[in-house]
Amino acid sequence: MTRVDRIAAPWGSRTPYGPGERWPVRTDTFLADGLAPEDVDRWVQSATILHSNGDGLDIAVKDGSIVGVRGRAQDRVNHGRLGPKDLYGWQANASPERLTRPLVRRRGELVETDWDTAMDLVVRRSQELLEEQGPSALGFYTTGQLFLEEYYTLGMMAHGGIGTNHVDGNTRLCTATAAAALKESFGCDGQPGSYTDIDHADAIALYGHNMAETQTVLWTRVLDRLAGPHPPRIVCVDPRLTEVARHADVHLAPRPGTNVALMNGLLSEILANGWVDEAYVAAHAVGIDELREQLAPWSAEMSARICDVPIEALREAARIVGTAERLVSTVLQGFYQSNQATAAAVQVNNVHILRGQLGAPGRGILQMNGQPTAQNTREAGADGDLAGFRNWSNDAQVADLARVWNIDPMQIPHYSPPTHVMQQLRYIEDGSLRFWWVQATNPLVSLPELQRVRSILSQQRLFLVVQDIFLTETAQIADVVLPAATWGEKEGTFTNVDRTVHYSGKAVEPPGEARPDLDIFLDYARRMGFRDKDGDPLVHWHDPRSAFEAWKECSRGRPCDYSGLSYEKLQGGSGVQWPCTDDAPEGTERIYADGAFWSSPDYCESYGRDLVTGAPLSETEYRALNPDGKAVLKYARYVPPHELPSEEYPLQLTTGRTLYHFHTRTKTARAPQLQAAAPEVWVEMSEQDAGAHGFQEGDLLEVASPRAAVRARLRISGIRPGVVFLPFHYGYWDTPAGHEPDGGARAANELTITEWDACSKQPIFKTAAARVTLVRRGDGTPSAAPTTTASRPSRGGVPATRGGESAMAEEDVRAHAGGLA
Repeated sequence: MTRVDRIAAPWGSRTPYGPGERWPVRTDTFLADGLAPEDVDRWVQSATILHSNGDGLDIAVKDGSIVGVRGRAQDRVNHGRLGPKDLYGWQANASPERLTRPLVRRRGELVETDWDTAMDLVVRRSQELLEEQGPSALGFYTTGQLFLEEYYTLGMMAHGGIGTNHVDGNTRLCTATAAAALKESFGCDGQPGSYTDIDHADAIALYGHNMAETQTVLWTRVLDRLAGPHPPRIVCVDPRLTEVARHADVHLAPRPGTNVALMNGLLSEILANGWVDEAYVAAHAVGIDELREQLAPWSAEMSARICDVPIEALREAARIVGTAERLVSTVLQGFYQSNQATAAAVQVNNVHILRGQLGAPGRGILQMNGQPTAQNTREAGADGDLAGFRNWSNDAQVADLARVWNIDPMQIPHYSPPTHVMQQLRYIEDGSLRFWWVQATNPLVSLPELQRVRSILSQQRLFLVVQDIFLTETAQIADVVLPAATWGEKEGTFTNVDRTVHYSGKAVEPPGEARPDLDIFLDYARRMGFRDKDGDPLVHWHDPRSAFEAWKECSRGRPCDYSGLSYEKLQGGSGVQWPCTDDAPEGTERIYADGAFWSSPDYCESYGRDLVTGAPLSETEYRALNPDGKAVLKYARYVPPHELPSEEYPLQLTTGRTLYHFHTRTKTARAPQLQAAAPEVWVEMSEQDAGAHGFQEGDLLEVASPRAAVRARLRISGIRPGVVFLPFHYGYWDTPAGHEPDGGARAANELTITEWDACSKQPIFKTAAARVTLVRRGDGTPSAAPTTTASRPSRGGVPATRGGESAMAEEDVRAHAGGLA
């Protein structure tokens, strides 16, 4: 047993292993107040809720309170390991700032009330607007942190009960492009690969994916491969010198907004050098002739010039991904939140289709998620999609969902594409959407161009309901605030990036009168009187387990088939990957083996879109393109970002995450070790840009875009010249004492632009134009940005980020014992 400061060492100790070997077990434990494992009353099975990796863990309970966590050694995802947010984030549950009673607005102030009063207000306003304007007056904006059972209930209420098309989640900000790219290439959502592909890979390419900070345990898996025999080669595409880039064989740092140009250069090299599995493509793909034709004018030199990357590095990256026997590719926000998001992510899929790198160990794509339960919003129909990956533009599939719900198909809105959140804001702005129910998300910090968002959501004619665990910036302006229970305080299931379904048990009671989100939705459905064709309650379940059984039937026969799963199967051991059926009772590790896709015209989830304009293909067009249900190779021409640097705004702003915080810090700011590791916003600049401006580490700067300005202290880092970076986590309510930067705004999204990808509708956070000016010289004190991550200083003299004694966690290493293959 080893004690490790897991703030100073976020990825913990190494357990090297080689290709094809089993990842060794390392069980990580953190308990509060000097407790020992034998002091714990009981351990309750769960999984992580503060990132998308899905690490299995057990919650420690003593005297009715959560007192720590321990990684689950038998879980296929993490083999016992936990990241810093896993180890320390649970402390937010017991914060004295938790919401414990409903709040309603009286004479301009939020005051406590009882549940009947609060729900009566919500239901009365819902019914009034349904009578006055119809279903389109109501909208729902959910999260990536609820449970599957809750999303399914929400989707059924909104689509089948109310009949509104205005349903989306904040997964639109983090994972919408993952779903869109998979639909374009394979006709359906669902990750082709598995985390276990890391164990077999010869090469790993990470496109805009700072895995070291966003999926710390998955990066630990990569580090252990790199430390073992025959390590994989690493290609990293990122404008910052991340820890991934520091370990890469090739680091490409393109200009923000040029990802499609970069990918077209890589693809042209693969085609020119004959690195194509011609037999696989002929048997299992369509679109190769058009792809060759469109890429013919492209060259590596063109891409290198547009992206401003060394031609030698680009060619070496192409050689690695073009010749690897076993290639794993991962994609995240650097592509998803940037210019031409879906088009760029689809080109990564193209690499794997061209090379036949699908459906076998070490050959897979992970179009990553940004949140722990983002996959469930997509599966269950809470992000605008229809439940069970059904195609909203296929009448037979809509009718099938209506059969499951026992309602008329016309009750399910499918007259137009689902309304994404940015369009919902526009409808609120023009007054047609009058009721907005927000759950477990904080749009007044996370959405782009916050001045506009504040103006829209503060309208008197909007009835705003916020369901959350803290009084966030968004909750502060709501008409009704509903106090929710959170992870550890309720029962349910959720699914991670590689389709692993985990069970999460109830460890403790929620504080005060806080209720599980499922209970709140069930109460709303009962009060609204939603009925099926036979006059029975539309939502016919009453608790998480009965909701899960209903979901199993909804998913039966669809790609995300849960019909072979049960709470009992998920308890006691490891999470299980869907599809899990009678034919695959232990789950399915990889999909698309032997070129079998879910892309036939009658079964697919989407007919696809034009990658540049976003115009949807009709069923007739898709049938002509792909009658036999193969993978689709799709070309996209490069289009520059709409907002480019100018004389007034000569830099490009990119935003992103830090390892120690999650989203808008409603939880992680209340975990002492995490908050101390990254207590305030900062701005990163390169040595070259800082020198040209005469700036020094720790100077207070103003970063301005054409929309607003933010103040932050400078960290001189390894970011590419011409680019500045702001972490997006920091809002207003949680300003720590002694860290307020002269009263200036702190939220990076004050600066970002109201623009979104044509296909996925994901907002663009990575390509705003900016300028930086000096507010005040520093006093020699460096920025508080972490030194352990991509914000590592490029100069010496900055104290290392450490957690000290309060951050000491235990690691129990048992090489090759108890792990899963």
